[in-house]
Formats: sequence, structure tokens, C-alpha cells
Amino acid sequence: MLSQEVKGYRLIVNYLGLFTLLIGLIVLIPLSVLIFYPNERNQASNFIIPGVLSILIGYMLIWFSRGKIVSKLDKHQDTLLILSIWIVAILISSIPFLLTGNYNFTQSIFESTSGYSTTGLTVVDVSQTPHIFLFYRSLLQFVGGVGLVLVLTSAISDRHGMRLYHAEGHSDTLVPNLIKSARLILSIYFVYILLGTMFYVLFGMSPFDGLNHAIASVSTGGFSTKVDSIGHYQSFPIEVVTIVLMLLGSTNLVIHIMIFKRKFRKSTQHNELWMFLILMLIFLPLLTLDYMHQTQSAFIPSLRIGLFQWMTALTTTGFQTIPSFSSLSPFFNLSVIILMIIGGGLGSTAGGIKQYRIALSLKQILWNVRDRLSHKKTLHVNYSHKFGKEIVVAPIELSQNNSYIMLYLITLLIGTLIFTWFGYTFEASLFEFASALGTVGLSIGVISYHAHPVVLWTASIGMLLGRLEFYVIILGISKLYLDLTHKKVI
Repeated sequence: MLSQEVKGYRLIVNYLGLFTLLIGLIVLIPLSVLIFYPNERNQASNFIIPGVLSILIGYMLIWFSRGKIVSKLDKHQDTLLILSIWIVAILISSIPFLLTGNYNFTQSIFESTSGYSTTGLTVVDVSQTPHIFLFYRSLLQFVGGVGLVLVLTSAISDRHGMRLYHAEGHSDTLVPNLIKSARLILSIYFVYILLGTMFYVLFGMSPFDGLNHAIASVSTGGFSTKVDSIGHYQSFPIEVVTIVLMLLGSTNLVIHIMIFKRKFRKSTQHNELWMFLILMLIFLPLLTLDYMHQTQSAFIPSLRIGLFQWMTALTTTGFQTIPSFSSLSPFFNLSVIILMIIGGGLGSTAGGIKQYRIALSLKQILWNVRDRLSHKKTLHVNYSHKFGKEIVVAPIELSQNNSYIMLYLITLLIGTLIFTWFGYTFEASLFEFASALGTVGLSIGVISYHAHPVVLWTASIGMLLGRLEFYVIILGISKLYLDLTHKKVI
């Protein structure tokens, strides 16, 4: 007898069951911290309960499709599955925070979303938080930064996983097979984290703090174990290590592989490199000189502050070496806002619009000027450098690029206006929502434990939109709506 084929929404449920099971395993990983901090074993149930329940529910969902032939997802159902996976992951991973009794549902969802989206905005007082939760937050940032789908499918053999990985917004497929690509990517990140931890410990961090900051730096997440973030250590070597790790995390792994293979010239043939250098030449002097002027500091200390804040904003990591942005000039904060909006490298762990899109948009302006100055019968081919290759940029790509930038800026404005409704200044609201939407984590003081629930939900939606780059969410919801309208869900 032929096995029944699993397809459509039943297939989505089957996949979701598998991912729910694996998310449960992720929730249980922080229990390993109890080996080093046994006095925190009273926190174990906060992770065991959601972890075990998630595994059981996942197994039950998989069981219904046992022995059946797995088909492939219909058009755009991959985006709906990605959205479902992220929502389920955020919900399950918020439960440990909720079970402590210290956070309500909104705060728990916010912290979980901030972790998976690698934002780093927080409602947690890290000075009063157990080590197991500090590590848990870092773990969420690692999983979300590398790619939730990639981390989950790296442990299984999934012939449709590559499609899901691309739907999540990644372009850093290093080899055609997702499993091999996933394990290669994870291996690279593990090496970076190990080396980062070693250097942090060498320069004065405890092993626990070193591990957490290394994870947060490479994932461009920014969760810190200290209230004053990296500024707590007042250590230039620690800041240098952090800058290097943030830069590695915000660079697409395709470029890393080129450098490892000594294809140095090819690695420089990428628009983002030149965009990065231009932004450094413009904003680093401006931040340094403005900080010198307003604080009456010497040049070298101001350059140190300017360099770190330029890097942490552009890579969308969110570490700080200054006490508060609220005490700085509007010019300094506006410069940081612009950098947060631009963001890091395409396909990296960083957020923002991405440097490649900004570079392509600037090139389009030059191409338009060139076309206007040329004879009307002259046809030009538009070229761009992407990951070491010279590619032809089609008009449809330019249209999609501009549409994304416009959608991003409109969302930024809407979120900012919502924040101003609750009494915050436009500058503070723009800074905070730009940080949330760009998955940065720098804060001017709007987000806190006592922030209004609407503010936290607005920021949470912004973080998810920024991490999944809008279209995954738009296509997923649109697909579900159309199928419900045409009664294709069952």
C-alpha cells in the first residue's frame, strides 16, 4: 500500500513540530550553567518545564505524519513556515522569563524577541539576574544571529532546508548543501567565539563574562552581563577585541571564506567594503570632534569613544562605552541614528537597511545622472560588485531595492510617532525605534522595565520586522490570508 503524501498546511504543521522539538532542546541548554553555579538550581524548573513541554508537543505534531511521504511546500508557504517558526520560538523562549514571576507576558516576549533578533534592548536588570538567565539571553542571540533555521536544520537532513534558509533572508550559502553549509558556518562562528573568549579573559574578563560578550559580539547582539556594558571595564584592549568581533559578525561569511582562501583582491571587490570606508571617513571624524567639543576631552580619548560608538552603531551590535546617550548632543545622536539605519553587511548577523542596499541606491543616482547626460539613444548596462563578482543590475533589482528602503523608512517613521504619543521627544523616539528596527540595542532611555506595554510591543514588532527584513512577514501573512479566503488551509 502506498504511503499517504503530506503536503500543504499539514506539511507546515509537520515541519513546525520538528522545529518545536528542537527549540525545546535549545531552552534546555542553559541548564549546563548549573554545573558551574549550583546555587542557582532553584531556577532549573523555569527551563525544564517549557523545554520538556516543547519537546513533547513537537513530537506529537511529528507523530501524525509518521510513515508518510513528505512532499514540498507550495509557493510562499516557506515564508509562512519561517514566520511560524519565529513566532513559536519567541513564545516558547519567553516562558522561562515569565515563570520567574519577575516579568509579565509583554516583558517576557520583548526580551525573547530582543534575543532572537540580536537587538540587545532589554528590560532585565543584569546586576540582579542569575547567571543561567544571562547565558540564556546570549544563547538566544547566537541562535537568532546565525539563523534560527540554519541552527535547527544543522542537526537534521532536510532536502528542502535550503529554501527555508534563503526565505529567512540569508545569502551566505557557502556550499550547495544546507547541512554542510550550516556546519561550516557554525564552525566559523564557534572559532570566533572561542578566540574572542580567550582574548577577553586574557585582558581581564572572567571566563563567564568573556564567553557571553564573545557570543554577543559575533552575533552583533549586544546583550552584556554588566549594567555599563563594555564601558564597565574601562579597558582599551577589551574594546579592541570587541571591535574586531563586531566587524567579523557584521561581515558576510562569503567574504570571510575568500580571505581564508587568500583571495584578498576578490574580497575587496564588494560594494560594502567601499561603503564601509566612506562611512568611516565621514562619521568617525564627526563623532570624534563633536565629542571633543561637548565634553572638552582630549583628541585620543575622544577618538577612542568615537571609534567604538561608530562601530557598534554601524554593525548594529549595541555595546556602549559611554554612560548615556541622553547627555550627548543632538548632532552626535543623529549621527548614530543614521549609522543604525544603514546597518551592517548583507546576509550577516547585523541589521539595518544594509550597506549593499545603500550603496546600490547611491549608484543608481549616479547612473540616472549619467543617463540624463547621455544621448537618448545610448543604452548603458549597470554593473555592481557583489561578493567578488561583477554583476549586471537589472531594473527589477533596483526597483525592489528602492521599495525595501522606502518600506523601512516608512516603518521607522510610524514606530517613532507611536513612541512620541507616550510623551517622549521626537529625537529620543527616533533614536530608540531606529535601534529596535535596526536590531541594534543602543538606548537613549525609552525602553526600560517600566516602559508602557504599547511601547514594548511596538519595539518587539519592529525588531521582528527588522530581523526578517519585512517581506518574509508580509508574504507569510498574505499567503495565509489568501488561503483562508479561498479555504485552502485545511
